[in-house]
Amino acid sequence: MTHHALRIAPSSTPPQRTGSSPATGTGPVIGRALRILSAFSAQRPHLSLSELARRSDLPASTVHRMLGDLLVWGALERDARGRYRIGLRLWEVASLAPRSQGLRERALPYLEDLSSLVRENVQLAVRDASEVVFVERIAPSCAVPTLTRVGGRLGITTTAAGLLLLAHAPAAIQEEALAQTIPRHTPFTLTDSGRLRAVLAQARTCGYAVSDRQLSTDTLSVAAPVTTDDGEVTAAVSVVVRYGSTSVSALADLVRSCGRAISRALDTPAL
Repeated sequence: MTHHALRIAPSSTPPQRTGSSPATGTGPVIGRALRILSAFSAQRPHLSLSELARRSDLPASTVHRMLGDLLVWGALERDARGRYRIGLRLWEVASLAPRSQGLRERALPYLEDLSSLVRENVQLAVRDASEVVFVERIAPSCAVPTLTRVGGRLGITTTAAGLLLLAHAPAAIQEEALAQTIPRHTPFTLTDSGRLRAVLAQARTCGYAVSDRQLSTDTLSVAAPVTTDDGEVTAAVSVVVRYGSTSVSALADLVRSCGRAISRALDTPAL
């Protein structure tokens, strides 16, 4: 069936090696398509043509031409009001990402067990450069509200999962993350690189990381590593609880146990 193939119309201008000014709408077609897709966010899941043009910094005429191909392939859909949203076909392809697919499937039974014990948010995250991406989240109805979602990204220094992953990241990644300006979400957000270095060192020593009211004043999170058979930290499992509801040491024991169980599952050949 050819309707699943993404049709890429030839550009009216010669290809440019380095891209071009956003104002002209020229440049690689795939690059423009990615800019359109990147215009969507959790806060703005439905966008009109004019909003897409503004948020992608492309001319409306360029966006209009490309929307047809994106709709046919299934990367985008239109809702009843004529606005655009991410399509199921794009989700289908994205779900094949190896760092989320096999990891999530192997980890899910242990995440569910942990969730039944703590009755709070349980999350699984991986690092992407100097950001943390959440590939799974279990949130009972009684759980404290959080800012995380499946597929969502957060600054790597503001969550326990991010701190744990950064603590085991290459030195260059650590330096890049610590050199960035860190937004202050609450009075407890760690923004000083010296304090953050101490937190990362402690995470490596203790085998778990803690984020104390960094994203919101009523939450605390604790994370532990998921490792490969050669000891590489490939993911982090974390719990997010209401601040003051449970001791950090009790949560640390639970997430470390869950992390070890997931690590063993990853090392077990699939049947």
